[in-house]
Order: sequence, then C-alpha cells, then structure tokens
Amino acid sequence: MYKLKLGVALAAVAVPSLFGAFVASPLVGTAEAAPRKHVASRSAPIVNRIVFEKNKKVTSDQLAGAMETKPGDPLNPNTLNSDIARMREAYNRAGRSTVQITYREVQLPNNRVDLVFTVAEGSKVGIDAINFVGNNNFSDWRLKRQMATVESGYLGWLRTTDTYDPDRLAGDEERLRTFYVNHGYPDFRVVSIVPSLNDKQDAYVLTVTVDEGQYYKFGPSKVESTISDVNPSDLDGNIQSWNNWTYRGEDVDKSVEDMTIKLAGSGHPFAQVRPRATRDANGNLINVDYVVEEGAKVYIERINIRGNTRTRDYVIRREFDIGEGDPYNKALIERATRRLRNLGYFKNVRVTNEPGSEPDRVVVNVDVEDQSTGEFSLGGGYSTSDGFLGEVSLTERNFLGRGQYVKASVQYGQRTQGYSLSFTEPYFLGQRIAAGFDLFSKTTDDSSYSYYKDETTGGTLRAAFPITENFTVGVNYTLYSEKVTIPDSRFTNNDFSDGEASLAIKELANDGRRLVSMAGYSLTYNTLDDLKQPSAGIYVQFKQDIAGLGGDAKFIKQTIDGRYYYSLTDDLTLMFRGQGGYIHGLGGKDKLAIVDQLSPGPDLVRGFAPGGIGPRDIAGGSKGNGLGGTTYFGGTVELQFPIFGLPREVGLRGAIFADAGTVFGYGGKKFPEFSSTGQRIFNLVDDKKIRSSVGASLLWASPLGPLRFDYAYVLTKAHNDDTQAFRFGTIVNY
Repeated sequence: MYKLKLGVALAAVAVPSLFGAFVASPLVGTAEAAPRKHVASRSAPIVNRIVFEKNKKVTSDQLAGAMETKPGDPLNPNTLNSDIARMREAYNRAGRSTVQITYREVQLPNNRVDLVFTVAEGSKVGIDAINFVGNNNFSDWRLKRQMATVESGYLGWLRTTDTYDPDRLAGDEERLRTFYVNHGYPDFRVVSIVPSLNDKQDAYVLTVTVDEGQYYKFGPSKVESTISDVNPSDLDGNIQSWNNWTYRGEDVDKSVEDMTIKLAGSGHPFAQVRPRATRDANGNLINVDYVVEEGAKVYIERINIRGNTRTRDYVIRREFDIGEGDPYNKALIERATRRLRNLGYFKNVRVTNEPGSEPDRVVVNVDVEDQSTGEFSLGGGYSTSDGFLGEVSLTERNFLGRGQYVKASVQYGQRTQGYSLSFTEPYFLGQRIAAGFDLFSKTTDDSSYSYYKDETTGGTLRAAFPITENFTVGVNYTLYSEKVTIPDSRFTNNDFSDGEASLAIKELANDGRRLVSMAGYSLTYNTLDDLKQPSAGIYVQFKQDIAGLGGDAKFIKQTIDGRYYYSLTDDLTLMFRGQGGYIHGLGGKDKLAIVDQLSPGPDLVRGFAPGGIGPRDIAGGSKGNGLGGTTYFGGTVELQFPIFGLPREVGLRGAIFADAGTVFGYGGKKFPEFSSTGQRIFNLVDDKKIRSSVGASLLWASPLGPLRFDYAYVLTKAHNDDTQAFRFGTIVNY
C-alpha cells in the first residue's frame, strides 16, 4: 500500500496505483471502477400529460385539482402515492369508499412520460340510518333536519349528501350545537359520532350521542359601561332578548354586534361589548349583562384578499366598512363576512387575523373560493294565468367578476310573449347604491278574462339607497308605450249576449297606442333571514308612482305590502301578510284607463281568476269584463311546513292558508247604460264585499325562483265574481 508523507509531492505515475489501492480497500467493498461516462445516474422522467379513465362520479378536473403532481414535474413515486390517497378521499366524499385507482406510465421520447390513471369507482356507500342517543327534548326527525348529512332512503338518487364524509359531519356537529344553543340549551355538546357498517355491509349507520344539558330562559338583562361618556341607557334598545324568553345564543350575538356598531358610530371605535352571563340553575335563568369597556387600540395594517381567481379584489373590499389604517372592529369584520357570504359569489368565505408589524397592528386575511355565478335556463311549462309557455334565460350574478347582475330572457307562450334585459351595478359611483335599468317588451292576451290584448314596450331606470342595514329608499323612472287591442271579432259585434268587450275596453282600443311616463319611489324595511325561503323577520314596502310627466296617463298610485314571518319551530313557519293600494286620476274624475286601475286578483285572494274580483261590466254576459278598481286591501295567514319523507334537496314544502280582501271603486269613464234602441250596453257592478278563501299549497324552491301550486276553496264572494280554484305556475327545466 502506498503511504503519503507530509511535504512529499504526489507523482503523477503514482495516481493509478493509488486509485487501485483505494478501490481494493475494505472501505469500498466490491465496487468496481467504471469509465467516467457511466458514473452519472439517469434523471427522473418528466410528466408530459395526466389522463383519467372511467371516472364518472368525480370529474377529471376535480381529480387533477387534488393532485400535487402536475405536468412538467419530475415523476416521483412517493408523491404519486399521496396523490392517489387524495383522489380516494375525493371519492369518499362522493360516497364511493370502495374506489380503486391505479396508474400506468406511457413512455415518450426525450425522457418524458404520460400518466394514465384508471378508476374503478365501485358502488355508492350511503347512510342507512342516523340514530341519536341522549336526546330527550327533541325527536330524532327534528335533529336530522338540522344536519347536512342525510339518510339515503328510497329517494337516494335525488340526494348528494347521503354519504359518510368526516368533514361534513364536523359541520353537522356545529349545526346541532347552534340549534340547541338557540333553543335554550347553552351547555349542549356532541359526545361522539360513531360510524359502523350495517348488517348487509353496504351502508353506514351513524350513532350520534349527545348531552343536551339544562334548559334556560333569559333573565333580566342590562348594560354597564366603564367608559365615562357612554350612557348605558342609550344602548338598552339594542338588547334583543326579553325576560322569560327561551335563551338564544344568536340574540346575545346580535345584541353585541348592534351595540358595538352603534358605539363605533358615536366616536368609540375601540369600545368592545362583553356579554357576562350569570346563571340561576334553580330558576333555569341566565341573566346577561352587557359590559362596555375600552378595548385595545389596534389598527388594521393590511387586508389581504386571497383565493379569488375571478372576482375582482375591489368587489370583496367594498363589503368592508373599514379599511387599512382604521381601528379594528370585530363587529364590522363579522358583518363584512356575512355580507360576503350573502353575495353568493363564493363557495367558502373565511376571515382570519394575524399579528402585524407592530403590537398595535393587525393583518386581516380574507380567503375565498369562487364558484359559478352564471345560469343558463331552457324551460317550458304551464301557468293558469299564462297558459303553456317556454322560456330561455341567461343570468350572470357576477358579471366579469365585477359583482354586476345581468339577465336576458325570452318568453313565448300561449297567452304571453316577450323579452327582457336587466342590468344592476350594486356600487354605483363607488357608493353602496344599487343602480340599473330594465328593458322589456311583453304581449299579454287577456281575452279569456277581460276580452283584450295588451302590448307593452319600454324601460325603467332605478336606484336604491341603503339608509341602514335594513332600511332602503329606492327611486325609479319608467317610460313605456302601450297598445290595447281586441283580438276576437266576436267581442266587437255588438251582440252583448255572448261575451262583448266592455265599452271601456273598446274606447281604449280605439285610442291607439298610448305613452306612459311615470316616476316613483319606494321605502323598504327588510329583516328577513333568507330572501328565498324566509322563516323569520319582517318585510314591508311602500311604493308611490306618479304618471303625468308627459305622456297620456295621469295618476298617482300608492301601494303597501307587509309580511311577518315567525318560526314556530325550525320546520314550521307562520306568515302574516297585509297589503293595500289606492290610485286616483289627475286632472279630473273618471280619467283612469282600464289598464291603469288596480286589479290584484288571485294575489290578493286566492280562489279567484285574474281580474275576477272588483268592479265589472257585466253587460257583455254573466261573466263580464273585469275593469279594476281604485282601492284594494287584504290579509293572509299562512302556515308553511316540510313534507315528511322528502329530502330537503328537492325544495318542496307544503302550506295551508286563509285569505280575505276586496277591490272596489271603479275610476274609469262612465258610459250610458242603454243604447238609443234600449239595449243595455254598460252595466257596472262595484261591490265592496269582503271576499275570502281557505286552501292548501305546494311551494317549490326551483332554480328559476320560488314557484307554487295553490288550491283554494272560496268562502265568500260577490255575485258576479269569477272564481278559479286552482292556481298553478311552474317551469320544468331540461
């Protein structure tokens, strides 16, 4: 063996021998020397494409999104194993826990490969049953209604949430807790949710064990303040609870939010409201004191918007009433979070905080996930008022990611044809002003009810100004051209025994096309919990329109519509509705055209045909012509309930109702009752009698909006009213 000494030069001739001695040493073992060109190992191939085969229940885009491996990455078997595990998890959430996923490599030139994943999806593993243990005060059925996870049942093909998903069940725990806390059980907790396979080993049985805790009511509540210039009595009106009412956590949260916002607006941006609960276990009472104190002076350093691939940043930022540099206010942050969720632009909205660069700075992170906001509908159906009809509509609720609303639709039906275009900018001129326009053209053939056809074409400019979170003032201007014709010569042959059109209709038809120029305003108060399917809250709208700014029509019209929803239980909703209207002509009496007068028909009292109640000209037969009136009022009581056995996804509910109301006060031109030959040609009947009905309904939260089917039994009516027991309006999507 060669030995090296310090200071002795290494001769070139000694290198081969030294190398050979090194290779032969025990440190190297059996390795053999190789030519230099064989020393470098082959690099990992590059992924060219990723292809999925035989996947139907989960799309290729969803599977690709679950993978860490992307085209252009080096092939890594360990990463691929993790990718397959994540794809299996995506199938588990879709109820396909028996899925099998394999892959193969397709070799390509230049050290590249295609990855081909083959999916054996297997059968759906659903939820056979959900059983509760420990629920003494609420039934299994009622608790199941609170959960997003549902049992498969015989309508499993309609459901998308009847599979075992741990993430969804975690959300169900929170839904159950919220339900109990808002029904007087603040100590409620879910002890466990245990899944097990059923006897057939083809579906899960979930056993949910709960601890309900003790029931409590609200005791006396008061406001205390440690801030010298804050008077507690000024905040008493923001307390949302009453003595001996069932304790509800959401009432406490709403009280804190309202007080905090009021304090911020009165010069105390750092004030915080802390609820302090004192329990009286013997009396089952919780006394809540709201303590106002000065909070830490923390400012917003930055608001980060993340995850929005389509929606513009400013659309998200404008929902915050505070910005960078402003005092941090938790109540305003929570309100902005609620607004973002209500927009309907995002699948998920999450707002979190993190420390800023200084102790008195905080960074607000807004994480969102965009979702589809465009809808294309092609439908056809039948309506008792419009007959058979078809509709094509295109709607975009977040146009170009700017938050603008655009809808274009075309209708063609048996008695109705037309088109419409609507556009709304929710933040006009950078302010919280919803401004927009509507263009419309509609032809309605009312010959089945009033023997005339109405053609209307025009447009509306509108704007809505929110004064508070619940109160809005709207203004509008409408200009339209209108023409009334009598489509059937049988109604103009002066044979008053077989359905002759009223002289009021004939005169309007002879006048040709008329122009209506109308301006108006509206006052709206809205506290509904859900605009599509409300279960609690108040909605009141007062409108007044003035026609006569040019044009041929001259009148003032005012209407009011108020609704109150009260949740008896989470499934039973009681609705009270009151409505009324009044119109009078300008420039003299009897100046109202038949199309200007008020004729709410079945919207006021179900069980009557369109134009079926109110002033009528019965000279043209017993059915006669509905003329409309100058005054109407009415009320409704309705109880809405779920249909037992149907999944929530179907969107069907039932209702029973009672209606009462009247229309009276004909305001059009009066005509001679008899012709020169003694024939009766105008016979006005104007009865103020209260009409009433009771009935049952089916309500459907369809993709095209809330639709319903009503059956009404008339209790009281005037002698010449036109009844219609069924009222049906629906569109079937394809």
